[in-house]
Amino acid sequence: MLVKSQVKYIQSLSQKKVRDEEGLFVAEGPKIINDLLDAGNLFLHQLFATEAWLQVNGPTVGLIDSRQVIQVNDKEMERLSFLKTPHEVLAVFRKPVFKGPLKFEGRWTLLLDTIQDPGNLGTIIRSADWFGVDQVVCSVESADWLNPKVVQATMGSIARVRVEYQDLASILESNKDVPVYAAVLEGTPLDKMKSGKEGILIIGNESKGIHPSLLNSSINKVTIPRKGGAESLNAAVATGIFLSHLT
Repeated sequence: MLVKSQVKYIQSLSQKKVRDEEGLFVAEGPKIINDLLDAGNLFLHQLFATEAWLQVNGPTVGLIDSRQVIQVNDKEMERLSFLKTPHEVLAVFRKPVFKGPLKFEGRWTLLLDTIQDPGNLGTIIRSADWFGVDQVVCSVESADWLNPKVVQATMGSIARVRVEYQDLASILESNKDVPVYAAVLEGTPLDKMKSGKEGILIIGNESKGIHPSLLNSSINKVTIPRKGGAESLNAAVATGIFLSHLT
């Protein structure tokens, strides 16, 4: 049976401060939760599900400690959920664990400069996963990757893509031997660029673009040729297009 304190605790995880203190985050929906349960780098804290979901997913539930599973009805799920239309299952997980230092040679890395929209950040992480990019470095001003809206948009990719928050200028300074590409409105057309086995791609803020301090003469400024009248592309959409050509 769901108690008031449990609802209050789940809702408190909408706050970054609480997520950081507890080392926990919330995921909703069967696909995301099944992906995260199968991942080897994070652990289930608690799972809330309707009777219908528990019956269909009996084999999965059988592998979980019964003390971690709480059956709820539809009304109780509405109280727990961060979504307007709740799913049949919601889970609290511990943060993913990625071992070792970040490495930039021989691979692709995304640098995100102040990506503040949670939906954009989540979709970018999902796109990175699709194209085999397994590490994303965000500026500290970017949205939190474990925000419930970000988690929802990743569709489970947070278990496979390492996300860290660091000073982007320091990353560039320490990796001068790795090719760097900056997504800008005025640059070399993307179709003129060749794909490669390594590189750093910088994606800028949704409205302001990349901070000038990150752009220097050694960086390859790249643009997606515009054919229509739109002023700009959504940051997440643009990221997918860049990765499809460069990686």
